[in-house]
Amino acid sequence: MTESTIAIIGGTGLTSLNGLEITRREVMHTPYGEPSGPLTHGVLAGRRVVFLARHGYGHTIPPHRINYRANIWALKNAGIHRVVAVAAVGGITREMHPPRLVFPDQIIDYTWSRGHTFFEEDLSHVTHVDFTHPYDEGLRQALIQGARGIGIDAVERGTYAATQGPRLETGAEIDRLERDGCDLVGMTGMPEAALARELDLAYATCAVVANWAAGRGEGAGEISMEEVNRNVSQGMDNVRRLLETVIPTL
Repeated sequence: MTESTIAIIGGTGLTSLNGLEITRREVMHTPYGEPSGPLTHGVLAGRRVVFLARHGYGHTIPPHRINYRANIWALKNAGIHRVVAVAAVGGITREMHPPRLVFPDQIIDYTWSRGHTFFEEDLSHVTHVDFTHPYDEGLRQALIQGARGIGIDAVERGTYAATQGPRLETGAEIDRLERDGCDLVGMTGMPEAALARELDLAYATCAVVANWAAGRGEGAGEISMEEVNRNVSQGMDNVRRLLETVIPTL
């Protein structure tokens, strides 16, 4: 059986992975502090994988307090080469309706004060990393083809707005994001994607549209947590089906 080279980072609604035969849990200590939790090693669809719950296994770490550097460093040092990042998001543009899956191809970073790079201390030279295409296209296409193959309703491209959180956005902020060209909004896409690029990890996001963003959708009223939970539950069922299909092909 192939060694673990694939990691799945679970977001809201995916703190565990049904179908994962757990073989061991590994506590990692990093130069950047503690990750969100132990790395869960296991077998999914006949392939060794590593699972990490981004918000902690009890979903207790808010987006702005996640130690993204520790998480990505830990995965890299566990021998990971590919990362499928699962995230719950809000839909901005018309086709981003709940509970669709989306495989974004671009991202805009609106976060601040997060540890966003490995290249800042004890450098022999200044390091710049190309981020023109923030998601690995090969991995993104594998997710797209997997979704097509099992008939999942998915959007195959879009721009992800990464906001600070933990509060949700105002209607005016969502209007601004749409003017900037954003299609969906979440709180964990950055600096996770950029840190993965700095460590040469192939990284792609599978986003579940949990709700219409502020001021969007029918009625454009307040965002209902009951509706969010219902959409996340339905969307994550599709994510699990997708992972079981795609993981053996990677």
